Amino acid sequence: MTVEFEEEKMQKCDLTGKGKQYGNNVSFSQRHTKRVWKPNLQNKTVIVDGQKVSMKLSTQAIRTLKKKSLL
Repeated sequence: MTVEFEEEKMQKCDLTGKGKQYGNNVSFSQRHTKRVWKPNLQNKTVIVDGQKVSMKLSTQAIRTLKKKSLL
C-alpha cells in the first residue's frame, strides 16, 4: 500500500519573495502564544516574453505592477 502526500505549497510571493512572518499573540494577561502571519497571495497570469506564466503574487506586488503599468 502506498500513501501519497500532497506537497504543501509555499506561502511565498514568486516575484518579491515575501513570505510568512512569525511572532506572538499577546493576550490581555500578557500570555504569549506562537502564531504565523501569512501574506495575501493571489494567482495571476502574467505575460513574460510573449508567453503566459501563472504566478503567485502578493497583493502589494500586484499594486506595484499596476502602478508601473506592467500588469
